[in-house]
Amino acid sequence: MGNTKEAIGMSSSVEWRIQVDDGSKEILVPESKNGFQRFLAALKGLIVNFTLKICNFFKKAWKIGVDDPRKVAHCLRVGVALCVVSLFYYMRPLYEGVGGNAIWAVMTVVVVFEYTVGATLYKSLNRICATGLAGFLAIGIHWVASQSGTKIEPFILGASVFLLASAATFSKFIPVVKARFDYGVTIFILTFSLVSVSGYRVEKLIDMAHQRLATIIIGTALCMVVAMVVYPIWAGEELHFLIIRNMDKVSDSLDCCVAVYFKADEANPNSDEACSKNLEAYKSALNSKGSEDAMANFARWEPAHGLFSFNHPWKQYLKVSSALRNCAYCIEALNSCLYAENKSPDFVKSHLADTCSIVSSNSCDIIKELALTIKTMTRSSTIDMSVIKLNDSVQLLHENLKSLSTLLIPEEGPQNTTDENEHKEPVLTVSLIEVIPLVSFASLLIDIAGRVEGLVQAVEGLAKLADFKPAAEEKPGLKSVN
Repeated sequence: MGNTKEAIGMSSSVEWRIQVDDGSKEILVPESKNGFQRFLAALKGLIVNFTLKICNFFKKAWKIGVDDPRKVAHCLRVGVALCVVSLFYYMRPLYEGVGGNAIWAVMTVVVVFEYTVGATLYKSLNRICATGLAGFLAIGIHWVASQSGTKIEPFILGASVFLLASAATFSKFIPVVKARFDYGVTIFILTFSLVSVSGYRVEKLIDMAHQRLATIIIGTALCMVVAMVVYPIWAGEELHFLIIRNMDKVSDSLDCCVAVYFKADEANPNSDEACSKNLEAYKSALNSKGSEDAMANFARWEPAHGLFSFNHPWKQYLKVSSALRNCAYCIEALNSCLYAENKSPDFVKSHLADTCSIVSSNSCDIIKELALTIKTMTRSSTIDMSVIKLNDSVQLLHENLKSLSTLLIPEEGPQNTTDENEHKEPVLTVSLIEVIPLVSFASLLIDIAGRVEGLVQAVEGLAKLADFKPAAEEKPGLKSVN
């Protein structure tokens, strides 16, 4: 028998007694600890908790590196670039060659080097152009101000800083400038202000501007070379495969959602981990808009690489992504039907189960076929037939929806021969409230089919602009693109 405890209330405290196996009771006397022992116990607990947090942190960091080794490679690339550019600071000949401003090259590498090649080129070219333009303007305005006399010079410099800084800041609100030259405008304001203000006290302004421009060119050139040569990570490829993965996830979500809805045993969608993961997979397409816009912007700065030319239609990828998000929004509404309070009974669902499954299967096949088209950059020879099959299944679903009205038509009950004045009693097969959830689900599925056709048009536009290879004679096997 196990030991049992009981508490006896006393005037000043609570006394705990423990019952041992032989039936006798003993008083449980708590261990007395002085203040120092309690302090040691608390300190030990803090150390243990801190150690566990550190271990968990390193486990998460290790998992991130294992899941995506490119992130580790990027860290190594930054380290290589900083080590090389630091030679201008450590070696005296190089240090004196840039006039003692080698630290600007180090700062440039830290600020400019980004994860993808496109982002690095975007910042590097913006920084060089903005620094050069701001430097030339600042030197020209400084010369004009110096020729106007010492009394007027500070007013001319102050007015130029005010006007140009205000105009450059306003240009950030222009969408085109904001998308492509936001970083360059910031560097322009910074450089122009520094050169203009410091030039009022510095005698050799041209030498200082030349040295800083030279160090910035050295830093940015080194970043661009390392980014494109040492394990390059292209923003265009990242965008390309991100959209493919999102298309595959949307297809899996649609297929799983319809399968769960018409499951006979009405199992909980969250009971199966894999099924629950597929149901939520469509959210990846909804949450990636910001990343896709940034990648498309950076991809425009990248040179030709792999299968992508310099003028590759990256904007069309955003249209494909927008069409895919339209499907994902509808799947989100479809997914909410699984957790609705009012549900249709199984015998009502059975009238549309097969047709809805066919519509879902055809939609999923088209989405996966489009994903394969983008992945291989080859036109599909069967996409038109797939769209026709989808339209036929949607038409069949429309007809089956109309047949649901027969469930609500009153049937004639047995005729009462004893009283001819009594009316025939109507018998309703099913109530209207039980049919509405199923009709809503089927209507959403029809809406998804229409949006899938919009996705087909977007991918066909991409294939035309990117000059995809002609379709093969035989249909390629459809497979999941991860």
